[in-house]
Parts: sequence; structure tokens; C-alpha cells
Amino acid sequence: MMDFSTPGPVIPCTGARRLSRILRQRCIQVSGLMLAFLAGASGLAAAQTSTPPPPPASGQAAATPASPQATASTPPDKVPEFAVASIKPDKSGSMGVRIMFGNDGFSATNTPLKLIIREAYGVNDDQIAGAPAWTDSARFDIDAKVDSADVATMKNLSFDQRKQMICSLLTDRFALKTHTETKDLPVYALVIGKGGSKLQQAKPGDTYPTGLKGPDGQHGGAGMMMFNANGQLTAQGVPISNLVRMLSQQTGRTVIDKTGLTGDYDFTLQLPPMKGPIPMPHATGDAPAGADDAADDSSGPSIFTALQDQLGLKLESQRAPLPLIVIDHVEQPSEN
Repeated sequence: MMDFSTPGPVIPCTGARRLSRILRQRCIQVSGLMLAFLAGASGLAAAQTSTPPPPPASGQAAATPASPQATASTPPDKVPEFAVASIKPDKSGSMGVRIMFGNDGFSATNTPLKLIIREAYGVNDDQIAGAPAWTDSARFDIDAKVDSADVATMKNLSFDQRKQMICSLLTDRFALKTHTETKDLPVYALVIGKGGSKLQQAKPGDTYPTGLKGPDGQHGGAGMMMFNANGQLTAQGVPISNLVRMLSQQTGRTVIDKTGLTGDYDFTLQLPPMKGPIPMPHATGDAPAGADDAADDSSGPSIFTALQDQLGLKLESQRAPLPLIVIDHVEQPSEN
């Protein structure tokens, strides 16, 4: 998950194969009306994210920055490629959307291509331009596996490196070609409200034995967020960057962290109950924070009101220069 506490350039899908920064690995699951953010493909220990390096010049490989947090398990320099990849139109008619990394590959179920692009580049919908309408409407089932000899290597990949694998898949199977620009866009600044933050500092080493469970039914531990059908977002031991990412997705506008909060937190945020599938973020505009309140379910608070009343945080409308991913070419893949 990219950290938008400071707007910066994104990592392009071409080049950038030797990234050694330790980023938090995660999988995303949207099953029915549940949205879960899990730190790590198997282990769920969260690590601090960092701002990505500038994109390399065309035809040049990205420089490998020094790792800001040395760990016992340093990601390998070589990023494996998917040996096989099945991509088919989803015909289930299900509301569920699922994107996740396993120990031997990547899978997506009932997923729009635009959502996969968003995750691969670590940007929000408002930072993607030139996407054909079908990238939002067509849903795909993807099952990509690495060679058996690369399974051990894949377990140690950083999240950035895993994203590079998706980028290569998009280039190969969807003929995706992009370039980056910088554009002044409307954003929300997340700040601490007048009464102060109401977030609860996580206890160091807390394993949350009675907390949230992952897709495998096991307790997730620290670094997990879950959004259920009743509109309740529950987080355990997560940094503010996780909340920022969720708010960006829910408002359809990039949220910039200006809280100054640097710890990991436990919190619950109650939003209006959902009456259908989780919506894709809507188009952005210049309306002030709270302008979408009328569109929210009257049975619960708007996301802006809930943030202030329950977490002591506030979204303020601003503008900021952001990297923009411009899609130059993309094709629907042939079935296989």
C-alpha cells in the first residue's frame, strides 16, 4: 500500500525491477460486502512505508535506494515472472471482488482492470487518465503462478516487487502502455480536529487473539483492517497510512496525511450500512468536504461526520500536484 502522506512520483510499470525498500506486503479481499486489508501474504507483521523514488528516465533502470529499515529477511534483487497466467471474463454475476497474493502467485476474482491498475501503480482513481470505459465495467478472473523454482524467492519479495510482477502481467496480457504526468488535483488533507485525536495507540506486541480473522479463518493480528456490510471499519495495529488509503478509495479523491501521527492504532469507524456491493470510487470534483453527505444513507453518519465525531479527525479540501498515470494503450486480453 502506498503511503500518500507526501505526494510524490509513482513507480512506473516499466523498469524498476530492483527495489530493495521494505514495504508492507498485503492482500486485499472484498468478499460480498466485506473489505479487508491484510498486511502480508502469510505473516501479518506491518512495516513502515516510504515515498517511492522518482521514475527512471525512459530506457533506464530504476536506482536501488538504500533500505530505510533493515530486516532479517531482505527482499531479493531478482523479481520472478509469472510462468503461467489464466485471464478470463468473470461470468459469476457475483458482487464479490477479490485481489490477493499467495505464496506462489497472484489472483483476482470478478475484478475490473482499472482496480488492478490502481493497485499495481499504488495510486487512486483520480490519478488515472485515459482509461477506456470497459476497464471499469468488464470484470476478470486472473490466476497467475510463478514457476515452482521461484516460489521460495516470491515469499521474500517486498510489496513493491510484487506490484512490479502485476505490472509485467498487465504489459504482457493487456498490452498496457502508460506515461506519467504531474497535475494539480483536488485532494483532501487529513488533519486532527479541534478536540484532538481519539485514536487508541496499539499495544506493542499485541497479537489480537480475539480480533479480526483473515480469509483463511485465522486471526489476523496487527496490521489488519476490515470493512463489513454494516458499514463498520475495524482496524487493529495499523498506521495512519492505512486509514488514508481507505479514505482515498471511499471518497474517490487522494487523501494526504497531515495529522503528524506516526504510531500504530486500534480504532472502529461506523459508517452508513451498505445496501449493495461496495461501490467503486466516484469521479472527483472541487466540492468541499461534506458535499457528498446528501448521497449517504440517512441511517448513519457521512464519512466526514464520522471521522470528526468518532476519531477526532477531519478532511479538508485542498489542491496539490499529484502524479497522473496516463493510459496510452490497453487491450482486452484473449481468453485462455
